[in-house]
Amino acid sequence: MVTNISLVTVYCLDQDKARDFYVDVLGFEPRTDVSMGEGFRWVTIGHPSQPELEVTLMIPGPPLSPEAADFIRRELEKGQMGGLGLTVDDCRKSYEELSAKGVTFLQEPSDRPYGVEAVMRDNTGNWLVLVEPKAFTPEDFA
Repeated sequence: MVTNISLVTVYCLDQDKARDFYVDVLGFEPRTDVSMGEGFRWVTIGHPSQPELEVTLMIPGPPLSPEAADFIRRELEKGQMGGLGLTVDDCRKSYEELSAKGVTFLQEPSDRPYGVEAVMRDNTGNWLVLVEPKAFTPEDFA
């Protein structure tokens, strides 16, 4: 039986730069960095409060087809890839802190039925959504 999600993938163009962004700017921790032959490198990071979940920072390539890998690279270069949703305690404060570190935001903090949300980009072009959650019901969306 499935007990939880333990691994998600975020595509990147440079594993070192992506790892440094997530670790140095967002406060994640490095987890795994091993070469596995034929130029394949397995790099993972995780948040200190979620030891059971790792994020693989993956360069587009096998097992993807060459066409799929090229598509993902192009989308990353255009800043069109989705990434992660990140929970924050105070979205406006996180926005200010990350902006001061040079992070690019696509959307400033905005009130939503489910909380306060801001949208940023990582240093590869993935969209990351910061959410300060609040309780909501389906009626809040009407």
